[in-house]
Amino acid sequence: MILSRQYNLAEGELFLIRKPRGWTSFDVVAKMRSIFHFEKIGHAGSLDPLATGLMIVCTGRMTREIDRFVGLEKEYVATIRLGGRTSSYDLETPVIEEVSVEGITSDAVISTLKQFVGHQVQVPPMWSAVKVGGKPLYKYARKGRVVDRKPREVFIRSIMPFDIRIPNVTFSVACSKGTYIRTLADDIGQRLGCGAYLTALERTRIGEYRVEDALSLDDLLHHQRSVQNA
Repeated sequence: MILSRQYNLAEGELFLIRKPRGWTSFDVVAKMRSIFHFEKIGHAGSLDPLATGLMIVCTGRMTREIDRFVGLEKEYVATIRLGGRTSSYDLETPVIEEVSVEGITSDAVISTLKQFVGHQVQVPPMWSAVKVGGKPLYKYARKGRVVDRKPREVFIRSIMPFDIRIPNVTFSVACSKGTYIRTLADDIGQRLGCGAYLTALERTRIGEYRVEDALSLDDLLHHQRSVQNA
């Protein structure tokens, strides 16, 4: 996609960005800063490095609106693998426990997913950026430490299974801000009695903004080069 206009850097812009796998949200912001030389830039909700999908990035005066976007409902497509657990609840850390999935049926999975619709209490994962004592939890986790975390109430409006091929389960979830899909994966596995961890995650929507309308970092880079060469 090549963009047809020059951005108004003085007034600020709202960018819909498709984050690639393996990049941190900070990496995305840093890359955009290097492309456009923004003085003010920030994102409205991070994604884990292994996750992909929609990020809202605000620049200039639009950074004043970030809190409004942070509070919007999020939607994801997640794939979990039954029969194991990891410390990070995803593929960032090795499998530490394996359990047979024999006897786990599609009906049992669907029934369990339905149990997580509504208000839920989650404990933030140790491998997260939530701060305790002024330090992100993942810094404790890297040293093998587990610290107390305050439970948080979140709201899951819907969970819809897409594809169930045990041990792999793919579903969409619409939820409030602050919901950890990795924690949801682990909780689903615990409820089923076999464990589970996240293997893929894409954020597809933030409020009314959709990933189909998002730009890649290559789109932005190509656009800026075309403007400079015009």
